[in-house]
Amino acid sequence: MVSQRPTRAYFAVPAHRARLVAKAAASVADAVFMDLEDAVPPAEKGVALAEAARALSSLDWGNKHVAIRLNAVDSPFIAEEICHLAALPRLDALIVPKAERVSDIVALADRLRAAAPDRATPVALELLIETALGLVNVDALAAAHESVAALHLGVGDLAASLGARSSDVGISPDGYRHVGSAQSGYATAPLDLFAYPMMRLLVAARARGLRAIDGPCGAFRDAKLTEASAQKAAAMGFDGKQVIHPDQIEPTLRAFTPSAEELTQARRVVEAMESAEANGQGAVTLDGKMIDYANVRMARRIIELGS
Repeated sequence: MVSQRPTRAYFAVPAHRARLVAKAAASVADAVFMDLEDAVPPAEKGVALAEAARALSSLDWGNKHVAIRLNAVDSPFIAEEICHLAALPRLDALIVPKAERVSDIVALADRLRAAAPDRATPVALELLIETALGLVNVDALAAAHESVAALHLGVGDLAASLGARSSDVGISPDGYRHVGSAQSGYATAPLDLFAYPMMRLLVAARARGLRAIDGPCGAFRDAKLTEASAQKAAAMGFDGKQVIHPDQIEPTLRAFTPSAEELTQARRVVEAMESAEANGQGAVTLDGKMIDYANVRMARRIIELGS
């Protein structure tokens, strides 16, 4: 069920803004989702759905992975969205916001199948984990249905759900400073609000063979912070990261693409192990470090990402 198209820079664009959708289709992002939910005012929901359907049928999306973020499963818009979108052949996936309950995902998958019974490839479901309840249930959600193909971390709503004292999307609040006397000696404590949710979602995704997509960095005009945020997700093992502005696409693609140095070193690890195998060994020393089959598996992952 997992699409073979890359999803490194996953570009979010409001579906009712036709000009922006066309630019997204022509961009170098390798994945795009048209948003029907938070980026669309209530009065524009009908327009957004019509524009998304039109864009899927008329724009040249190249080899992009193309998705649409639905409104909430209990919203008054969901039935019409399923009716209009389920059978469109260029649609790769539907993103389900605030995924929390297995029963909702199963019901949605069944409704999609009933709406487009003759579709050759069923529409994949990608679940947006963005509440405390969704994070608690993430293992069950990952296994909810065979059509589930990816998990996304919804960093903004998750921060709100947790009660974090921040209004910046995808950025941890400042560290806590002790408010006692000036002589207390307490320094500012570093805080990474998303370290646990990211790893929690990543483990659930990998356990079920799903893709893991990190949420966006809201500071889209800060190129360094954008790239650093993407590098963190890439280093952890995520498959990609949502971006909300064209300026974030290139830095994010760079972060998720192994450098020439990384690829060279990964190939050296594989070659060293192959030579060791030829000599009947299961481990070998390279650059003063012991490597074995675990290192080879990690190295081959890097080579795969660079291909």
